Amino acid sequence: MDEKRLYVDLHVVQTVPPSCINRDDTGSPKTAVYGGTTRARVSSQAWKKAMREYFSQLFHEQNIGSRTKKVIEMVAKEIRLQAPDEADAEKKGESDALLFMSKGQAKALAQLVVSGNTDKKAYKEAMQKEPSYDMALFGRMVASDPSLNYDAAAQVAHSISTHTIHNEYDYFTAVDDCSQEDNAGA
Repeated sequence: MDEKRLYVDLHVVQTVPPSCINRDDTGSPKTAVYGGTTRARVSSQAWKKAMREYFSQLFHEQNIGSRTKKVIEMVAKEIRLQAPDEADAEKKGESDALLFMSKGQAKALAQLVVSGNTDKKAYKEAMQKEPSYDMALFGRMVASDPSLNYDAAAQVAHSISTHTIHNEYDYFTAVDDCSQEDNAGA
């Protein structure tokens, strides 16, 4: 049987005010050289974060994932809902890295804990089931355990300005309101 696949390609032109939407690790505006000139750049991660926040408003957080180090707290909350007297629910902590997890996955992990299941394979399977809307769309990468990766249905590219930019450095100046006019600057 010949399967036909549908690909939707969206190109969005969005006007943004003069601002630094996305910074690099040094705090400078992100840029890219394209067409032989320096242009402003907004990373795909920044756009996906903005889309995920919009989804949480649109779907009222019904099935939106969380990218967090506090996955243990997410599971503990579900354990307390399923078994209020469960002692393990009080254990706190953080994972070493951010993990993208759906509420359904947290609930499935909690069910395994409450039932006393110790099979690691069952826990991995729980992390693959019930992805959130945003996880199904944008995927999940777990560098420490690729078996937990989730393939993305969408690809989001970096946004690059249509024009050349010249970054200006903005120096912070504080003015003392109570000083004499000839010595007001800090």
